[in-house]
Amino acid sequence: MKRDSRLSGILHVLLHMAEEKDPVTSEHLAKAMRTNPVVIRRIMAGLRQKGFVRSEKGHGGGWRIARDLSTVTLRDIYEAIGSPDIFAIGNRTEAPGCLVEQSVNAAMDDAFDKAETLLLERFGKVTLAALSADFHARKTQRANQCEFEDRTHVS
Repeated sequence: MKRDSRLSGILHVLLHMAEEKDPVTSEHLAKAMRTNPVVIRRIMAGLRQKGFVRSEKGHGGGWRIARDLSTVTLRDIYEAIGSPDIFAIGNRTEAPGCLVEQSVNAAMDDAFDKAETLLLERFGKVTLAALSADFHARKTQRANQCEFEDRTHVS
C-alpha cells in the first residue's frame, strides 16, 4: 500500500526555504527532494495561488515563503494540496447490499470520521513556525552533543 507523502515533502521544502535568505530555485528544491523540477514547479504554483509562496523571475530568482511562518498551519498546507485522503484503508465497497458489510462500513466510517476530525484539528494547531522552532532546537541539541563528544574523546 503506497502512502501519500506529499504533505510531508512540501513541509520539508517549505522549512528549507524558510532557512534561506535568497530565493530558492526549483532545481535546487528538486535535488533536495530527489524529484523532477517540474514536480516542484507544479506544487509551488499551487502554493503560490494560495498565497503561501511567491516566485521571483530572472537571474537570482526562485521561490520564497510569502507569509509569516506563524500564520501558516499544517492544515493550511494540507488543504492547499487538495486535502488528500488521510487514511490508506477503507471500505471494501461503498454501497454494499449485504447487511453485515453495511454494519462493518458504518463502524469503520464513524471511526475514520472521528480520527480525521481529530487529526485535522491538530494540523490546525501546528504552525510552520512551531516546526521551524523544533528544527532549531534539534540543531542546537545536536551541536551541543557533538561538542560534548569532541571534548570527551581523547586521541
